Amino acid sequence: MTFSKIALGGISLNIYLDTQTISIIFILVSALLILLLILVIGLIIKIKRIEKSYIIMQAFKSKTNLEEILKSNQTEIKEAKQKLQVQDAKIKKIEDKVRSAIDSISLIKFNSFANLGGELSFAMALLNQEGTGVLLTSIQSIEECRIYAKPIEKGKAAVKLTEQEKLAIEKACLGAKKI
Repeated sequence: MTFSKIALGGISLNIYLDTQTISIIFILVSALLILLLILVIGLIIKIKRIEKSYIIMQAFKSKTNLEEILKSNQTEIKEAKQKLQVQDAKIKKIEDKVRSAIDSISLIKFNSFANLGGELSFAMALLNQEGTGVLLTSIQSIEECRIYAKPIEKGKAAVKLTEQEKLAIEKACLGAKKI
């Protein structure tokens, strides 16, 4: 046990300190220092955040006050919304064009006559996503070649079709559904 004399503003205190009391005081002071260290770290983090906000605000230093900055931002947002609406309209037009564009082609080759080999005749379907387009048929004989074009609406023709033409349309329609 140690005897300590502490003087505070003219008042003297006689305190007896043993090792256990000193240990408790040391633990309390250490805990207080750790708490203060955590508080300082938290304050440093807050200052850094405020500093970042200040740097961002400096970008608008030509503006005289926060109200003008907010009005400027609001105007920019309105302009961006208008541009977005214009872009949406353009995208819709493009989607409509793509829907009506030919995106599926099917070719079926065949022999139109028994004595003519090499599968020189063909049926070719050119269709869009809705199954609308044209069917081209080429009939090759020994002396001539004839080509026919038939309109197709939603996978159907208004005229009678050969088996090869039906197969070409069917394959093209299946291809259009995959896209």
